[in-house]
Amino acid sequence: MDDYPLLNLFLTMLYLFLWIMWFFLLFKVITDLFRDHTLSGWWKAGWLIFVLVLPFLGVLVYLIARGRSMTDRDVAQAKEQEQAFRAYVRKAAGPEPGGGHVDELARLAELRKNGDITTEEYEKAKGKVLA
Repeated sequence: MDDYPLLNLFLTMLYLFLWIMWFFLLFKVITDLFRDHTLSGWWKAGWLIFVLVLPFLGVLVYLIARGRSMTDRDVAQAKEQEQAFRAYVRKAAGPEPGGGHVDELARLAELRKNGDITTEEYEKAKGKVLA
């Protein structure tokens, strides 16, 4: 350990950190590229080739050209995930107290309208819900 000064250790750690951050940024750009639904396949292929052939320049140009829309896509994805989570929680929690009868009657009316249940089955189920 005497032949490896402390400053070299810090520099090595810095280089390792920058190397990891570079790969993180590269993967972020590539995943954003494939997540973007506004680009055609040809544009995606072009950007991917540009990023893989000239990585530093490709990532820099991508961030300059499309950096703002990257944030918009991240926010939109987070909102979609939150809505999906809330819908799952509502479904798993069951009907809300007080509003359960209304929801059940609306569901039964929809089933009758679609022809999934007959009028007699609807009236019988409606009687059970209101009882």
